[in-house]
Amino acid sequence: VREARAAVGGEALWLRHDAEGWDDSYEGFLASGLAEDPEIDVEPSSPVLQMYTAAFTGRPNGALLSHTAVIGQNLVMGMLQEITGDYVYLNSGPLFHVATLMTTMATFQFAGTNVFTPRVEAEELCRIIEAEGCTGAFVVGPTVGQMLEVNSDGRYDLSSLRAFPGPPAWNEMVTLDTSPWARKPAGYGQTEVMGMLTFNAWGGEQQGTSGRPSPLVQVRIIDPDGREVAPGETGEIVARGPTVMVGYHDRPEVNAERQAGGWHHTNDLGRREADGSITFVAPKGRLIKSAAENIYPAEVEGCIARHPAVAECAVIGVPDPTWTQSVKAIVVLKPDAEGLAAEDIIEHCRAAIASYKKPRTVEFIDKLPRNGWLPDYDALDDRFGGGGYPSGSGRSA
Repeated sequence: VREARAAVGGEALWLRHDAEGWDDSYEGFLASGLAEDPEIDVEPSSPVLQMYTAAFTGRPNGALLSHTAVIGQNLVMGMLQEITGDYVYLNSGPLFHVATLMTTMATFQFAGTNVFTPRVEAEELCRIIEAEGCTGAFVVGPTVGQMLEVNSDGRYDLSSLRAFPGPPAWNEMVTLDTSPWARKPAGYGQTEVMGMLTFNAWGGEQQGTSGRPSPLVQVRIIDPDGREVAPGETGEIVARGPTVMVGYHDRPEVNAERQAGGWHHTNDLGRREADGSITFVAPKGRLIKSAAENIYPAEVEGCIARHPAVAECAVIGVPDPTWTQSVKAIVVLKPDAEGLAAEDIIEHCRAAIASYKKPRTVEFIDKLPRNGWLPDYDALDDRFGGGGYPSGSGRSA
């Protein structure tokens, strides 16, 4: 580890937890701090937090988040989660994940109390909640089940915990959270935007599945040429604003691509609905070009997958002498599906998405080839004649 640190270089200070007696211990670093604020001038737009994300590329990139990004998102999350100075947050989620760190930082911002546990053990969580009077925690479904089993006799008082609704026994054990975030949680986001870009809790009812943009950002839906598409059309979600990352650490080529035109390109597809709300569609991936129209396979796949007889599917582009490319769907049916024809899949898509996006041809197979957990599109291209993709959006994209 020390050799790796030396190879990195730079001015970063490396610290180790629970390493009392070592020069680089976290505890020693805290003890060396001044009692008074040194009042050092800090540029608000400079990075203060680096969080790694690999997303769908497989190569970790360190997203650099500024002082302004962290503070801005803290204020938004604090309002939606109703965090105050009395809030006591049990950090029982992975601190390397922005989903839990958003609440950690908001609790810090509002002068609440952060409580940390080194591992998630149901009985230990129950003990900490009672002992510390925790009012919030990052607890997932399986852990809720384990806590219910451990505390079935009510030996721990968990009534201080404001939690999402769950099984009846859980609802009786905790205090149900009625904050805007609990009533309409989540939205759309990623590490590069300090967690959340849009919120379901924002702006009342909406048509979109991912809510409305944060007041701190601008969001556009664009085509591959950077032009904004009309409401109802699918394109890439791009954003700019103070909560968007400064860039990736030491990734100049990736930064040039992801920050083209002064907007953060999320590499995710979305749609702006008629009421201005946003719907996340799928990761961007490939692009099929049919005459002047852009077709995102992920959108067509999502439509086909909603057919009750379909187990899984993939969409490729095949060369077309008239239209440049046409859409071909490769479909795996559920075991009990009988008599389904290619035309049934085509008509299902015609009724749900723009007609030019529907498959022109459909192939039925027993099982999709996989590259890891994703469909192996290169293998499907080779088997079913795929090709002719626009530059940069084809094989292995």
